[in-house]
Amino acid sequence: MPAAQPDILPRLRTAPPGDRLVDTHAHLHFPAYAGKVDHVLMAATEAGVGTVLTVGVNTEDSRRAADLAAAYADVWAAVGIHPHDAGEAEQGMGYLRDLAGRRKVVAIGECGLDYFRSTTSPEEQETALRLQLGLAQEKGLPLIFHVRDAFDQFFKVLDDYPGLPGVVHSFTAGPAELEAVLERGWYVALNGIVTFAKPGPQLDAARSLPLDRLLLETDCPFLSPVPHRGKQNEPARVADIAAFLSDLRREPISALANATSRNAARLFKFSP
Repeated sequence: MPAAQPDILPRLRTAPPGDRLVDTHAHLHFPAYAGKVDHVLMAATEAGVGTVLTVGVNTEDSRRAADLAAAYADVWAAVGIHPHDAGEAEQGMGYLRDLAGRRKVVAIGECGLDYFRSTTSPEEQETALRLQLGLAQEKGLPLIFHVRDAFDQFFKVLDDYPGLPGVVHSFTAGPAELEAVLERGWYVALNGIVTFAKPGPQLDAARSLPLDRLLLETDCPFLSPVPHRGKQNEPARVADIAAFLSDLRREPISALANATSRNAARLFKFSP
């Protein structure tokens, strides 16, 4: 497994603000960060991470995400209903629609299908997904997709909504799924899982993913990358993921940082 480049932090710290790394999927509003947000964001800045997107997983959680984004200049929010909370979608869409109109809300999600040990039915999940796809169309916002053990049905649903921009977050599938994602014009976000994945289809996909479709994320407080496995994750560790991918893909860290930052800005349209 490639080793992280030891000089990544000095290089990222001195990068222009527009070229700093972006954590495109965090849960900085979760209770795990209560009283710690200022410290966590300072550590992110020190690591060369300039922007954080904090992502809601249900209606009340999405409100917390939107409130946090409103309080910090470099934090933005996505509002959505995770497949595991799909049962609340029909009653919660009015509230989610109001949240989606806030100034620093830049995406709908995370939403999608998850058939791995889920407590909600496939029918509830599909209903919730379709409602959020309609909301994204209405608001002109991109989507953050969560897909686990459900790509076949996910593609069938999304093909009813052609042309919607989005990203498949926490991508752990192989080249076949990657090709289908890229054919639909979406981005792919990689996180700490890639740093401890075994050789095989997942790493093959990470190598072959076009640089202009790659996004970086932590999914914090979960999925800390090597060498931080077992510890609470945070946005600063995007730098470790970037270093790993730089070695895996044999790309200069500066090229990877610049490209992924541009990709994030293109998809989410961050603005003051």
